[in-house]
Amino acid sequence: MTYQLLSVRREGAVVYVTLNRPDVRNAFNDELIQELGAWSERTRQDAAAGGLRVAVLGGAGKAFCAGADLAWMARAAEMTEEENIRDAMAASRMFAALDTLPVALIGRIQGAAVGGGAGLAAVCDIVVAEESAIFGFTEVKLGILPAVISPFVLAKIGRSAARELFVTGARFPAVRARDMGLVHAVVPPTELDKTVAHYVQEILTSAPGAVAAAKALIADLASTPRENVAPVTARAIAERRVSPEGQEGLRAFLEKRKAAWAK
Repeated sequence: MTYQLLSVRREGAVVYVTLNRPDVRNAFNDELIQELGAWSERTRQDAAAGGLRVAVLGGAGKAFCAGADLAWMARAAEMTEEENIRDAMAASRMFAALDTLPVALIGRIQGAAVGGGAGLAAVCDIVVAEESAIFGFTEVKLGILPAVISPFVLAKIGRSAARELFVTGARFPAVRARDMGLVHAVVPPTELDKTVAHYVQEILTSAPGAVAAAKALIADLASTPRENVAPVTARAIAERRVSPEGQEGLRAFLEKRKAAWAK
């Protein structure tokens, strides 16, 4: 598929997707949301076909993603409530598609990641940010809400941090984002790509099916009452132990060799 607002590069088992609207700091509009949704579906298909194991999400230019495009927001202000619901549902489906990718998704963040840009960080499994990066859920400053991204953000940072940051709309540095769990590594600009590459290599030593199952398990447990988790976790580990990957991994450990997927 040809993308107009995304730059996509595949290197073996790793795909790099870059938001490519640097003139507007990679802000969202209808077309970018549509392309990210289409890319997510293509990535899901590639993972199912085998071979694709890691995705890295970045932004071109000086910023990762500055939230919503001004022209897009101006148009939304003229739309009816029903039209806005359809618009928001499209964005919600896009974030959900990224959140549920069966491969590890790494966020590579520089500059600003605010509004929907911070939402993108929330749907990444691992986030590496430059030490000068700035985050924020700034929607209330415009009289609106971080509504579409809120389920993914709450899952990452919890209710306490969200209550502060959603109602103040305050921007905060990468170190604060790391402390609340939105970011996992904060590094100097010269170390950004090196750190991303480190995480990529770590994931490539993990069984791809197990990575997908681990992500699914986290999502399942988030919506499972505590008293019902034991059957869910027992079935999850039992299925993996008898799976071809599980059998290979255990044999490799006992035989003191690398597993087939890590060679």
